[in-house]
Amino acid sequence: MRLLRFLLLLLALVATPAAAERIKDLGTFSGVRPNQLVGYGIVVGLNGTGDDNLEFTVQSVKQLASRFGVNLPPIINPPLKNAAAVMVTAELPAFAKPGQRIDVTVSALGRAKSLLGGSLLMTPLIGADGQIYAMAQGSLAVGGLGVQGNDGSRVTVNVPSSGRIPDGATVERAVDTGFATSEELIFNLAKSDFTTSERVAQAINERLGDVARTVDGVSIAIRAPQGEQVRTALMSEIENLTVVAAEPKARVIVNARTGTVVINSAVRVGPAAVTHGRLTVRIDEAPRIVQPEPFSRGVTAVEPSSNVQVAEDLNPMFLLDPGPRLADIVKAVNGIGATPADLVAILEALKEAGALKAELIIL
Repeated sequence: MRLLRFLLLLLALVATPAAAERIKDLGTFSGVRPNQLVGYGIVVGLNGTGDDNLEFTVQSVKQLASRFGVNLPPIINPPLKNAAAVMVTAELPAFAKPGQRIDVTVSALGRAKSLLGGSLLMTPLIGADGQIYAMAQGSLAVGGLGVQGNDGSRVTVNVPSSGRIPDGATVERAVDTGFATSEELIFNLAKSDFTTSERVAQAINERLGDVARTVDGVSIAIRAPQGEQVRTALMSEIENLTVVAAEPKARVIVNARTGTVVINSAVRVGPAAVTHGRLTVRIDEAPRIVQPEPFSRGVTAVEPSSNVQVAEDLNPMFLLDPGPRLADIVKAVNGIGATPADLVAILEALKEAGALKAELIIL
């Protein structure tokens, strides 16, 4: 019954006619994307939960102290249970300008037990090109908790060795996207589809004239005048145009671990006859105790006794007419009372028989 309700719900979701979508929901313009930043820093102010046994943590603190005129002898390794070496990561949004602030994530690099209550010292964040794009500093917000007793018992909630600093980094350098000076604007679809690509180019040409052309199943090239202001207005107008996306490729997705089956509306089935039965074998063991006759030399023994029963559910064969849609498949499969595991077996058999007109993907 649960399988029937699930498939009927799925049918209601996927059998509706395709609606127009905004171009901005189908993809993005080339170059207009975030960039990943990373940095190495030191968190201080921990309540004895740092990583004092990590050599490069000690080395980093010595180098930091030397910047302020404090020179520690090389042979002295100060205890640093209140400090921890961390990696700092952030995402620099497109068109982020110097002075704007972004969130950062701070994660312990060594054996620090918790970063709760710590503060990140000024840390440069670099991009893939090795340039510094932001500087991070501030107090951590840690959602986890770790407590340890003297006998070694420990209680940990979530992950206390990682935290975030909202607006914890200041942007120092902007990334040149090149969208204002490039010869053409390139719009990239999120998923490759030649039909959708052609429809996007057609919608742009109907609105702006013959300025767009399809490059491939993902990219649409758009001729645009130079200048940030003109191109910004043009991109805004293009993003809000509506297009009816092409029907997706016929696919059946099967998660063999959970028994989840998802069938999209493009799936078709050729003529096929299907029958499905279940064979149940039951063995009951009822051993009996056998006692010897009085005054005999026999011994008490256990006599095995097995009862074997075989039952088979007889399900009638059903016929799939040529080209049935999802509603017909759901009705036919539920007519024989198939479970999710049975449905997977039926779909695999239909695929092998060449009757399933879809890509079968098993996760």
